Amino acid sequence: MKKLIIFSAIALFLVNAGSFAQTTTYKLGHINVQEVLASMPESDSAQAKLQRESKALEDQLQAMQTELNSKYQRYLTSRDSLTELIKQTKEAEIQDLQDRIQKFQTNAQQTLQKRRAELLQPIYERAENAIKEVSKENNFTYVFDLSVGAVVYYAENSEDISPLVKKKLGITNVKPKPAEAAPVKPAAAPEKATTPAKKGKRK
Repeated sequence: MKKLIIFSAIALFLVNAGSFAQTTTYKLGHINVQEVLASMPESDSAQAKLQRESKALEDQLQAMQTELNSKYQRYLTSRDSLTELIKQTKEAEIQDLQDRIQKFQTNAQQTLQKRRAELLQPIYERAENAIKEVSKENNFTYVFDLSVGAVVYYAENSEDISPLVKKKLGITNVKPKPAEAAPVKPAAAPEKATTPAKKGKRK
């Protein structure tokens, strides 16, 4: 008796679900968000600013690296003629500069990441708002982003809303995607300065 009730309930659910699917229509849309973002004029400006700031940080890092190499070479050239105290002082200076370079490099990476978020977040939000407005105005039930790689198939009746979104954003021409700002390259540290071992005194 219990099995009959369960089977009846399942059958009723399937019938209702089938009826709901037949009476409900879905309007599907898709868009490549990254392509839209690359077409926005403000993306060019943001990328240009990131490239300039990245170049300034790279130049500063290179200057520090040049200073470190110069200090290290001078130390190697004069090491044998230096007193023990001067050797230790120069080695400490070299090590301090190495530490400052590493710290600068870490801070530079963090600064670029923060700056990238500051410049690009408003652009992302503007594009997202345009997508939402277009979807509501045209009664789309679902809109899939093809750029995230999660959608492996979409039906032929799925409409590409990119032209509508670009029109909403005021985009008239499709531009090639600008190159992104390169991360600050790691600085190549010279070999650690070492003091030759002291010779034991003869008895």
